[in-house]
Amino acid sequence: MKPQKSKTQRDKEADETIRAQEALMTSRGNWEQTWEAIALRIFTNYAGHFQTHNLSNPASGQQRTTEMVDTTGANALIRFAAAMESMLTPRNSRWHHLGPSDSVLKRDRSTRLWFENLTNVLFEYRYAPKANYASQKHEEYMGLGAFGTGCQFIDPLQFFGEKGIRYRNMHLGQIYFKENHQGIIDTAYRRFSYTARQAVQRFRKEVLPAAILDDADSAKNSEKPHFFIHCVKPRGDYDAGRLDLYGMRYESHYVSLTERTMLGEHGYHTFPYTISRYVTAPNETYGRSPAMMALPSLRLLNEQKKIYIKQGHRISDPILLAHDEGILDMVSLRPGSGVAGGVSADGKLLVQPLPTGNVGVTLEMMQEEKEAINDFFLVSLFQILVDTPAMTATEVVERAREKGALLSPTMGRQQSEALGPQIEREIDVLQSLGLVPPMPPMLLQARGEYTVQYDSPLSRMAKAEESAGFMQTLDWVKEIVAVTQNPEPLDHFNFDVAIPGVAENRGVPESWMNSAASVEQKRKGRQQAQQTQQMIDAAPAAASAMKTMMPKGRAA
Repeated sequence: MKPQKSKTQRDKEADETIRAQEALMTSRGNWEQTWEAIALRIFTNYAGHFQTHNLSNPASGQQRTTEMVDTTGANALIRFAAAMESMLTPRNSRWHHLGPSDSVLKRDRSTRLWFENLTNVLFEYRYAPKANYASQKHEEYMGLGAFGTGCQFIDPLQFFGEKGIRYRNMHLGQIYFKENHQGIIDTAYRRFSYTARQAVQRFRKEVLPAAILDDADSAKNSEKPHFFIHCVKPRGDYDAGRLDLYGMRYESHYVSLTERTMLGEHGYHTFPYTISRYVTAPNETYGRSPAMMALPSLRLLNEQKKIYIKQGHRISDPILLAHDEGILDMVSLRPGSGVAGGVSADGKLLVQPLPTGNVGVTLEMMQEEKEAINDFFLVSLFQILVDTPAMTATEVVERAREKGALLSPTMGRQQSEALGPQIEREIDVLQSLGLVPPMPPMLLQARGEYTVQYDSPLSRMAKAEESAGFMQTLDWVKEIVAVTQNPEPLDHFNFDVAIPGVAENRGVPESWMNSAASVEQKRKGRQQAQQTQQMIDAAPAAASAMKTMMPKGRAA
């Protein structure tokens, strides 16, 4: 057993953690300037939160829409997040299934049913009311579209002894991370604040600095913020055979910045932060977003909107031009009033509005920028089916295939970088809480290795071509059979393989399908019933034939 660390060792590690986090904070100044510019224009909830010296809650309740003149970008971001959710993690459907990775186990019905049960457990606790998954995932998609990077923290639910999972979307201004040599994020530092009251709720009193305890006991200072750092990184002294902290792949500790001291050590078997990125540029750790690509258009559109508003004001309430100032002094601008001296004796206007320019040109320029912004946020792509409702079934399938092809590179990354680690973390949490059913013996021998089969609308679009092609070909062959009255063309189809495959592509649960053994048993029973019926039907004819063959004059 390893000896416990001394206070000097813990303080040294706390100081190293603080310096590492501050180095990461200093190195991303350019990112934070860009994020702040985007937040001011399309995601004002985050405006002011990327100031690294003030991560608590800057100017709570303050108006933050002063830089947002046009709302096209904000609306496009909302639609982008909704589209990502509907295509990847729709809350009203099972968007993934689990299955064994071993080909032999895939033929074992007990193993398949166990994975189906595990999938049901995952969705039950993932979408439980206190889990807060759907809302937090939507916020992550919003951050992904605006800033290019999203982060969720997944941990066991801590609520009066209830068992479950708790999800929390992490503000990008608080989270700092590192990649390993393979580009996988394996280290995270989160700099955040608790009020003194919250700190006492979260940590044991004996590990908290005296200043925090004093504030917690004070009615005046109990809501005073104190800053902390949560560090999660691979354990350098990991030992797979141990059952204590050293047997966990990731080490975890909290540090108080109030007295630069460590509050305690913990560990994780799986990385608790699931961090996803929209796209990455070479030699960059943080992701780049649709908003970053659309930022020039967002800035230009805001300026064009200002001009358009000025033009509208001048048209609605025009500036009047007159030859003599004395005329304007006597003019009444109330509706229905007369203006004496406004025209000359020959009818020439002596008071005229100031020309305001061509408003239509401004609108056309604005429309071009709006279309560009919507294209960056994939809004135009998702409107294909809406704008063409009179499509045939074949056209719908083709449109779905096109959308799947266009979206696969972007959303495929979310499956591998965000959803895969998320599912792994969820299973780990549920196992630690004793909520995962016991494995069948064959799966236990295979150490529970599994694969994730995504069944989101995006995945079904990718698979739609196979099923649609099979069904279209079958319809074509059926027409040939109907014309020729020859069923032999149907012999080319292997229905025993195709029907389970189509059912799998369409997300039919395993428990709804009969096993191969059950299908074979039904077929044997049907054959026996047919043979019995044939014998019954043939019995009268056989009896008649026997009667005919009997010698004449012999009693029957």
